[in-house]
Amino acid sequence: MAITRRQKEVLDFITSFTQRNGYSPSYEEIAHGLDLRSLATVHKHITNLHNKGLLQRAKNRSRSIDVLPPRAKAKPGERLPLAGRIAAGLPVETVETPETISLGDIVGSRDVFALQVRGDSMRDEHIVDGDYVFVERTSTAHEGDIVVALVRGAETTLKRYYIEGATVRLQPSNAEMDPIYVPASQVAIQGRVLGVLRRY
Repeated sequence: MAITRRQKEVLDFITSFTQRNGYSPSYEEIAHGLDLRSLATVHKHITNLHNKGLLQRAKNRSRSIDVLPPRAKAKPGERLPLAGRIAAGLPVETVETPETISLGDIVGSRDVFALQVRGDSMRDEHIVDGDYVFVERTSTAHEGDIVVALVRGAETTLKRYYIEGATVRLQPSNAEMDPIYVPASQVAIQGRVLGVLRRY
């Protein structure tokens, strides 16, 4: 994935600093080393590099920036040409672009797995029977996230997640279906949906 000149400078600085010292630089050391006046600018570059799968940031650890090894050269079929944007409303002129897109562009460096959907409980989210969802493996979720939830240690379901006191509401996106109410102690989050793939 293409990066800007400044992002490359930040990446190169972190790599050489880590090789010299055996630990990653702080944001202050990056700013000083590259003559950047704002820590916010450093944070922006780090976030962009993280989103592009070139850096990893560990939570709850100081000096937590790790440079990830470069991805292997894509095999045929792993990247698709991004031929432009298409209107779903009025027709617009199509201009082909030299860009490409791959699954890695969507999931980045996150731990992701896929599930095939069975049933129509999430149809109002445009997730229907036979679709594939890409799920980030995580045990936590925010209010309203679409999650894979393990209920009572036995069954998994794909629903929107809401906490209501000591109860979790697993909300289908289908007006014909009722929500599922489960004691919070009997719900385990197994992942959060990042995207959906449909075959025709």
